[in-house]
Amino acid sequence: MKTHMLSEHFSLREFTASATAEKYHINNTPDAQALENMRLLCRQVLEPLRHRFGPIYINSGYRCELLNNLLHGVGNSQHLFGEAADIRLPNEQTGQAYFDFILLHCPFDQLLFEYSRFGRIWLHVSCKRHPGENRRMARRRYQV
Repeated sequence: MKTHMLSEHFSLREFTASATAEKYHINNTPDAQALENMRLLCRQVLEPLRHRFGPIYINSGYRCELLNNLLHGVGNSQHLFGEAADIRLPNEQTGQAYFDFILLHCPFDQLLFEYSRFGRIWLHVSCKRHPGENRRMARRRYQV
């Protein structure tokens, strides 16, 4: 089976993979609009980041409504529309480097260096289809 690529280095499977979706047999297939939004996010943020730092890995990309609810996501999460991705971070230093690069070189709506009370860290980045809608909201320490 041919892999559906959203961009040169990012596949649809990366954006829709979810252990929770598998466990509960959830169809996490995006619609055409969400696919276009994911392609835009890859083109404007994720590919430039990858070209600068090498391979990066997506923890969470697109989420259908049922999956988002099971993950306790907010009702207006940009993951629902294919506008957001959570990037796995090996350490805080790498996260800061990714954060600074995106802040200086990429269009974005939200850029959140997130952490949980359990010590997990990741970078949430989102991008709107129309550049004028991007708020460029950046937070270095955002607890979820």
